[in-house]
Amino acid sequence: MSLNKGPTFGNGKICYIEIPALDIEKSAAFYEQVFDWEIRKREDGSISFDDSVCEVSGSWVTGRAPQTQQGIIISLMVKDMQATLAL
Repeated sequence: MSLNKGPTFGNGKICYIEIPALDIEKSAAFYEQVFDWEIRKREDGSISFDDSVCEVSGSWVTGRAPQTQQGIIISLMVKDMQATLAL
């Protein structure tokens, strides 16, 4: 039995990832198989994930304008957003 304690969001750590995809089901299956991510469907029908070590969560996104370079959007946790922005 595994205890899903959920991600731990420490200061300066990556806490959330948005992965652009044309085919979310196919992309989710890839990450689940290759990285052992836990894939889950939210109440609103969107698909999200938690990594296999309870450190990062995220979701897939569609409908964004094409970018000149491929990549993902990463969010970092900070202790105090206002203080961090003031730096």
